[in-house]
Order: sequence, then structure tokens, then C-alpha cells
Amino acid sequence: MTVPLSLSEFLHRAADLTLVPSAAIARDLQEAKVTSANKIRLWNKGVDSESFHPRYCSHEMRLRLSNGEPEKPLIIHVGRVGVEKSLDFLKSVMDRLPEARIAFIGDGPYREELEKLFTGMPAVFTGMLQGEELSEAYASGDVFVMPSESETLGLVVLEAMSSGIPVVGARAGGVPDIIPAEQEGKTGFLFTPGDIEDCMSKLVPLLQNKELRETIGKAAREEMEKYDWKAATKTIRNEQYEAAIWFWRKKRAEALGPLQWLTERLFPSPAINFR
Repeated sequence: MTVPLSLSEFLHRAADLTLVPSAAIARDLQEAKVTSANKIRLWNKGVDSESFHPRYCSHEMRLRLSNGEPEKPLIIHVGRVGVEKSLDFLKSVMDRLPEARIAFIGDGPYREELEKLFTGMPAVFTGMLQGEELSEAYASGDVFVMPSESETLGLVVLEAMSSGIPVVGARAGGVPDIIPAEQEGKTGFLFTPGDIEDCMSKLVPLLQNKELRETIGKAAREEMEKYDWKAATKTIRNEQYEAAIWFWRKKRAEALGPLQWLTERLFPSPAINFR
């Protein structure tokens, strides 16, 4: 009995090339066997490096995010406030950092429960920010912490790094594609998902050492300048679209091959004598 293809499988198999936001998604597709490995390409990181820039650092925004204590170490998190983001992990982090402050920028179904979890703690919930306010929020923190294990791309990590803020993120999903092994400790830090000790070993030195924060933040910014949307679009146009065309031509040639063979035998070209 033949099992019918799902819509997702049909689309992947019909495509000449599949672009994915992370190596983790590429592995998932290969394991599902919905397309061949050589027809999967990583879609380069893209970030608006002008909108997310260190120049947006703002004392007024830092006052707001730190609840009036800008001299305290400030951790920020930006993103959808959902239970799948493992944001409760940050409660364990803050329990060990009584001098630090944390700001959650974003909204979602888990916000009310998360606010209750942080009752009595130095935490600020701004809700959704957009435009220049969001740019200022990124650039005005000390460290961006990403505990989520379910990020397919990690756009907020890109935006934080573009803003010149060091990132400490879970080694899961698409985040290791942004901070690969050879860049750990240079453009950002990764920790084992759910491992509080590992996380603190990366986070505490950044909060305690301003020079280290500035060095990592500057390196992160320089790395992100290589991956703005202009560069990402150029790669799609010049490399990945060309690959899609090559696969399309190959598939067409394979499909027309038997017909061409039959045509040549049914209607052979007349021999031409040039003498």
C-alpha cells in the first residue's frame, strides 16, 4: 500500500532547491527524507545592521529597563513570551545574581505567568516595543541571554549582536549557526541547554568585566556587518538561485531524455554527404 505524501513532502520533492534557516532544520529534513541532502542549502543570516546598531544606546532607555537603577548590571531578553522559550530558566539565573536587573521586551501568552514567577524580583516587562524604542532597548543592555532551545533561526540573537551586545545563548536550534564553535568566546558564548552552572560560567564574567563586554560586543557587531540583508540577498541571487537553475535543467534533461531517444529513432536525421 502506498502512503500518500503530505503537502509538505510534496512541496519539498517538487522544489528544485530548499533553503533552510539553520543546520538543525537541514538535519530534520534529511532525517525525514523529504528531499535529497544535496538539494538543501543554508539561507545566510540576515539582519538590519542599520536599525540595530550600538549608536542607539540610550541612558533614558536604560533607566526604564533597569527600573531606575542604570548603574546595576542589566540583562535583557527580547522575543515572544511563550512557555516554549524556557524563560523560567532565567528565574534560576536571577536568583544567583541579586545585584543584576533583567528586562523582558516582548509579549505573549506566558507573560502573566512569567510576571508572577518574577514577583518581588528586579524584573521589568515592557511589552512589545517597535522602531527606535526596540533599537534602544537592545543597545542599552549589558548582556543578552537566550535560554530557548526551539529557535529555528534566532533573529533576536542576530539583532542583539548587531547592536553590539554580548550574547549568552543555549547551544540549540539555529543559535550555534550564528555563534559557531570557532567563534565561541570571541563573538558570543553558548551554554548547554538547561545547565545553570554552564550558563553562569559564561554570564558572570561578562557582567563583572566591562572591558570584556565591550570586546565581545564589538566583535559581534563586526561579524554581523558581514551578514546584513544586502549580503544575504546577494548570496541567494548569485549562488543559491544558480544552484536551483542547475537542478531544474538536470531534472528537465532527465525527463526529456527518453523522449529525445525515441524521437531520434523514429525520425532519424538524414545523412548528409558533403562531397
